[in-house]
Amino acid sequence: MQKLIDLISEKVSAAFEAAGFDPAMGQAVLSNRPDLCEYQCNGAMALAKTLHRPPFEISDAVAAKLVETDSETFAAVQSVKPGFLNLTLQPEFVRGYLVKMLHEKKFGLQQPAHAAKIILDYGGPNVAKPLHVGHLRPAIIGEAVKRILRYAGNDVTGDIHMGDWGLQMGLVITELKLRRPELPYFDENYTGAYPKEAPFTLQELAEMYPTASAKTKTDENASDEEKAAAAAYKAEALEATKKMQDGDRGYRAIWRHIMNLSLPDLRRNYDHLHVDFDLWRGESDVHDVIPGMVEYFRQNGFAHESQGALVIDVTREDDAKELPPCIVLKSDGAALYATTDLATIQERVKEFRPDAIFYFTDKRQALHFEQVFRAARRSKLVLPETELRFIGNGTMNGADGKPFKTRAGGVMPLADLVADTEKEMYTRIRESNPDMPKEEAQKTAAQVALAAIKYGDLSNQPAKDYIFDMEKFTSFEGDTGPYILYTIVRIKSILKKYEEQGGSVKDALLSAPGTHAEKVLGLQLTRFADAVESAVRELAPNRICAYIYETANAFNSFYHETKILVEPDESKKQSYIALIAMTKRILETGIDLLGFDAPEKM
Repeated sequence: MQKLIDLISEKVSAAFEAAGFDPAMGQAVLSNRPDLCEYQCNGAMALAKTLHRPPFEISDAVAAKLVETDSETFAAVQSVKPGFLNLTLQPEFVRGYLVKMLHEKKFGLQQPAHAAKIILDYGGPNVAKPLHVGHLRPAIIGEAVKRILRYAGNDVTGDIHMGDWGLQMGLVITELKLRRPELPYFDENYTGAYPKEAPFTLQELAEMYPTASAKTKTDENASDEEKAAAAAYKAEALEATKKMQDGDRGYRAIWRHIMNLSLPDLRRNYDHLHVDFDLWRGESDVHDVIPGMVEYFRQNGFAHESQGALVIDVTREDDAKELPPCIVLKSDGAALYATTDLATIQERVKEFRPDAIFYFTDKRQALHFEQVFRAARRSKLVLPETELRFIGNGTMNGADGKPFKTRAGGVMPLADLVADTEKEMYTRIRESNPDMPKEEAQKTAAQVALAAIKYGDLSNQPAKDYIFDMEKFTSFEGDTGPYILYTIVRIKSILKKYEEQGGSVKDALLSAPGTHAEKVLGLQLTRFADAVESAVRELAPNRICAYIYETANAFNSFYHETKILVEPDESKKQSYIALIAMTKRILETGIDLLGFDAPEKM
């Protein structure tokens, strides 16, 4: 279905041509003065410069053609000096367009002739430690983009790409060995079966990693002995990592225990966020293909030795400054993140033959991915037409403008942030609806809290840092998730009452808008496809947030100016019901694209 703005532009372009001018100048845009008109065209201004004629002469001629030929589309066409075209649509034309939207799949959003195969790499948690607030943004941005791309007709696969093979595993193994040296995993002569139960709980595992990590670090005031101890501990952890990766039987058994405890916990946390992955793969999945890939690099001259390390040069002739080479193997033969990222690209191309691979993680990793992408292209791991794109996210900060932390100054577990937000929403819901049963209030609070967190994050541009403001994000007023949900719940309540009065929502017929607020709401609904296409083009969920916020505002203005259920004219009442039912469907589609849903009441 053709977008409304394109349809209007087509008609204005025809008028330009009929008046003897270049039809390319007929591009219409939303009016920046909605008090004067709904759409405008500024083509006469640009055309006047090339034709050396007063712009109002051109706009006058085009306006005359529009009035003469297209009164069914335009209720008013004004040529305004110095040369603007102000356009107002006929109410019946708006009604007709909305009816077509209702009869089209996905409200008329055009689907591609070819479904692009896209892999999204998002989430990226390190196994063996609980999710913290820094994991929030890549997870929910990636999830929203996945939903948006799928809705737009693409074939999308989401991969969590866990860090399950690196130093954090060696740190846990080293700490466990220090605490429990008698365990059979550390006995090189042990040949029996290892215990099925892990020698630690999930809670102990969550404590061991930060403890072990802290032992590898010292501050500037540390003594030489403390520095030596930290270096020795890290060396032992690196050795443990290498032994695990090389297949040490006992260390691999500990690794499996870590995975068996960590994965269910990760799934629970992501499920709570409505974040779903099609693939639960990690660095370990490509470990066995790395030797073959490295040999391929060597044999084809893509990689070379530099100071003992194996590297791929990634600097191009057009670079303003030289980029560091992509290190494939360290001097001791150890693989790095870049190595596993390259091997993962190789395997994704082999298995899926994707048109594009998009990565969502902290924007501070931009250089890393630039190196990896260039190395992948230089070594021909991907086809020339395969798109590789990095979407770096900014940080979620506290009121001090620094990365969000607990009151004690530590990194806040993600589960604690969610729990605190649910507690705040529960308090607000009980205050506004004291008669709601406790269990229902708790369930509603969880739904609204998720909306508060996700909308508060996604309404920002992905690369932008933002401040997590609990009071603002949980408010029922303003540009917030709870405000959007409250609007949907309000519409649900009206539709329910209408049916209780004997009306049928599905049979309600839409009439031409008769009031300004009704028409504004209808026109806002027509822009749904524009919002989705913009979000797809920019991989930016904030475009959907902006659209549903504007739609909620348009509905609430209409609601406050219109007596819907007590309207005596039955055809008008039906039209109001049809319009707000369509509004509800579009708002619900919008929040589903963002990854949350609305309760029945609040």
